[in-house]
Amino acid sequence: MKKTGVLLIQLGTPNSPSVKDVRIYLREFLNDPRVIDIPWLPRKLLVNGIIVPFRAPKSAKIYKELWKFGDGVSPLMTHTESLKKLLQARFNAGEVKIEMAMRYQNPSMDVVLERMKTDLYDQIIIIPLFPQYASASTGSAVEKAMKIIQKWWVIPEIKIVSQFYDNPSFIEAIVERSKAFKLDDYDHVLFSYHGLPVCQVDKVYDGETDTCKDHPCEKEINETNKYCYKATSYATTRLIAEKIGLKESDYTVCFQSRLTKKWLEPFSDKVVAEWGKKGAKKLLVFSPAFVADCLETIIEIGGEYQEIFEEHGGHKIQLVPSTNDHPKFVDCLEELVKTRLI
Repeated sequence: MKKTGVLLIQLGTPNSPSVKDVRIYLREFLNDPRVIDIPWLPRKLLVNGIIVPFRAPKSAKIYKELWKFGDGVSPLMTHTESLKKLLQARFNAGEVKIEMAMRYQNPSMDVVLERMKTDLYDQIIIIPLFPQYASASTGSAVEKAMKIIQKWWVIPEIKIVSQFYDNPSFIEAIVERSKAFKLDDYDHVLFSYHGLPVCQVDKVYDGETDTCKDHPCEKEINETNKYCYKATSYATTRLIAEKIGLKESDYTVCFQSRLTKKWLEPFSDKVVAEWGKKGAKKLLVFSPAFVADCLETIIEIGGEYQEIFEEHGGHKIQLVPSTNDHPKFVDCLEELVKTRLI
């Protein structure tokens, strides 16, 4: 067997919930041209001059709340480290070594890949932990890794997992998480995915005469839209819904964390409010774009959406935990690695 290094890449987290560390994290994250895809100078002025100075203090308060769910540590970090250890247990460490890095902040990709360089692997398998491909997540992680690796004098064989939205074990991990809740107890089910600007989604196509809205992304995956974030989000939803016995009328696909009106719709917070107005009392919410519970799941869905729902007459928003370190998700990653070992 080829001596193999596996690099799991997660989005990232501030080193602490202090305003200083949150400011550093936001500055690195939001200055990524794949995240805010506007020219360099306007992006620098917008991020460093407007967004970060005003957003960092508010975000620090939210991160302090989040840290409580991880016993004083970022839950995303805790879940990802556990996942790394469990995946390593599936392999002989002398043949396959599992490493983990964050796209933004620590453990940094620069440090982890420098260590992997000195280990002289025959091949490196890069797995960004984002089920559905998006340029701002998977694309950014892969680009960063390749920028580091291209400077090496000896470059081993590189294999990249671009997405795994339909991996059966990944789907099964979500299904298993849902078994902790009785579906009949809920008035409706939401599948809430992280939002993206429509213009970024359209770049999967030619972005001008051919855009996402010109394709049946809510209904099918085909050769043209197989890397469209909206299409793969709907595809993941269909696979989960089929497994747990939901009809199309039982659920809604929606998108959260928007910054402007020109993001993917429907917006999750608006959908939550609408169901409250309709008289719904309990909503069950899946978050299949996140493989580790984090600010967007624990705080945004479990906290902010709960407040919105109550304001409009609802009682309970129940978040289905992310796959985190569920054995079925470890199975998924093991499969992704093993199919690339030969």
